Amino acid sequence: MKSEWLHDFVALAEQGNFSKAAETRFVTQPAFSRRIRSLENWLGVPLVCRDRYPMVLTEAGENFLEQARLLLSHIYGIRGQLRQSLNEHRSLNFVAQPSLAVTFFPAWIHSLRPQLEDSFIRLNTCHYHDAIEQLMSGAADFLLCFSSDDKSSELDRPDVERLVVGQDRLVLVTGVDAAGLPLHSLSAEIPLRLLLYPPTSFLGALIQRKYLPALSEQPCLPVCENALGEGLKALALQGEGASILPASLVREELAEGKLVELPLSVWVGLDIELCCRPCFSSEQVGLNWQRIRNTMAS
Repeated sequence: MKSEWLHDFVALAEQGNFSKAAETRFVTQPAFSRRIRSLENWLGVPLVCRDRYPMVLTEAGENFLEQARLLLSHIYGIRGQLRQSLNEHRSLNFVAQPSLAVTFFPAWIHSLRPQLEDSFIRLNTCHYHDAIEQLMSGAADFLLCFSSDDKSSELDRPDVERLVVGQDRLVLVTGVDAAGLPLHSLSAEIPLRLLLYPPTSFLGALIQRKYLPALSEQPCLPVCENALGEGLKALALQGEGASILPASLVREELAEGKLVELPLSVWVGLDIELCCRPCFSSEQVGLNWQRIRNTMAS
């Protein structure tokens, strides 16, 4: 059983509605419903009367609700005790989108080391919505993620502080042949083979909104979908198609001529944000947040 299922069930009981509960848990309603179903399957009993409106819990669901809250309380209580025993007051827990963990985080955290002193740095990586969940549940002190100004962010809420710490942009790239010429190009006659992020991911949704409309006159043929930018880059280098990726992820390959950028009429800029919740897990975390803010402001 996953602890996120317990959070989901408590949220559902508190909201009394699948769609509202899914929104508070930063997942789509279908994904949220599947997770509630997974909890029911694990327990072996139905927790929700799905044929009733408004939604109500079954008798088993009502009985389990308090147990779910107690289980979560015990889980986080044990975690707090273990962290204290390991001097966790000196640690900083980051969660980041995978490409940022590779391209941005190492040099950025190195530049901050004088301010962070001997703090122990722990970095976890996961996709956007899961990363938000880690921040909101307290599993991470800081979230490092992309943001775009064309759409309101799920992190635009009063209990989250956000700080822009860098910039990036999206570029359309393709591999090259032995002569250094693009293996794929923009042509009104030949469909452009595309390697894409899933449309449910942050970058995939942004590409659907901003980039694909710019290719409206270009016939396109999606040939692969991969949630990892490194995977899309590897496929582009193999000549499988063109891909829209963060420029930082392909900087070396562009400089070495292994990939080339295809021209587009649209520029999609990305902010890199560091986010936290003001209810810090320790005084040390709060102090380091202020140090990071002061450093970025100078």
